[in-house]
Formats: sequence, C-alpha cells, structure tokens
Amino acid sequence: MASQEIETLTAALSRLPGLGPRSARRAVLWLIKRRETSLVQLVDALAAVREALVECGTCGNIDTTNPCGICADPRRDAGSLCVVEEVADLWALDRARLFNGRYHVLGGRLSALDGVRPEDLAIDSLLRRVEEGGIDEVVLAMNATLEGQTTAHYIAERLEGLPIRITQLAHGLPVGGELDYLDEGTLAQAIRARRPVA
Repeated sequence: MASQEIETLTAALSRLPGLGPRSARRAVLWLIKRRETSLVQLVDALAAVREALVECGTCGNIDTTNPCGICADPRRDAGSLCVVEEVADLWALDRARLFNGRYHVLGGRLSALDGVRPEDLAIDSLLRRVEEGGIDEVVLAMNATLEGQTTAHYIAERLEGLPIRITQLAHGLPVGGELDYLDEGTLAQAIRARRPVA
C-alpha cells in the first residue's frame, strides 16, 4: 500500500479527463521514478500556471495575460468574431490555424435540463462587443448537439438586425466517413445541407 500522500496524488490525477485510477497509478509511478527531473518540472509548471492564470476580460480565454495573446495580437482580423462554447473549443480551433479572427467564449451552452439560462452565459458581453462596432462577421461555432444548436439559434436571434453577417460552421459528413457508420443525426444534417455539384 502506498503512503497517504501518494494515494492523494493518484486520486487527484485520476480525476483528470482521460485518466482512470489505473492510468493515474502508472503516471504516479513514472513521476516517482523520475522525481528529480520530471516531477520537479511538473510541480514547478503547475505552480507557475496557478500563479499567472487569468481569464481574458475581452473574450473569456484562459491565458497568463489580460487581454490574452489572441486579443492582443494586431495581426488578427478584428472584423471576424468566432463564438465558441468553451475555452477548449477556442484552443482546438486556434490550433488548427484555419481562423485568423478573434474569439468569444460563452462559458457553456443553453440547457433547460441543467438549468443553464442565457444570463448564465457570456451572451450580453458578446452583444456589447458586436454593438461597439468593427465586427463584420460573427461565426457561431457551437457543438453539433441539440443544446449547441439551440444556443446558436438563440444568439442568431439576439444578433438579428445588427449590420453584421452571421455564419455557422458546416455540419454533416466527415471527410473519409462511411455512411454505414454515421449516426442518424449526422446523416440528417448532411442531407439538409446538401449542395449542387459543380
């Protein structure tokens, strides 16, 4: 049996996404074997992030500066604003380097079952950003779930009447996907979003 400190570390790691109790134990053992290098580096990195972490007052991103590196970057297209549910969505889109505009993190999605209402999300601050001017297009990059699409629809209604273009990410068949393996919702969206050939 390991000491209480090691068990506490294992329990803490097992709560991370993608790590169960067995994976957490393996990670702890690996860190213990390399305690002079990897464990010290991990502890130092966690302490540094804990001290420096802030939420961007403009977009809601998590960074070590406020405004965040994306909002402060003058090379970004300030006229394009991509609205996402969570910081993880922002990081995934930005990592792909396909969108060169700015972002806005809602902090979740509307959900009657979970009791998440519009006032629980950063929708009012989104409206203020758009109303201030300088934004030509708002890209609604919500997840392709019922709650995500409800959120996108709600935001589109709130932005209606403003002099901007409102777009949404395409949904449907993934590249390389086989019809037999796709769920009915994906197939239905692909049929609805069909387009002419050439």
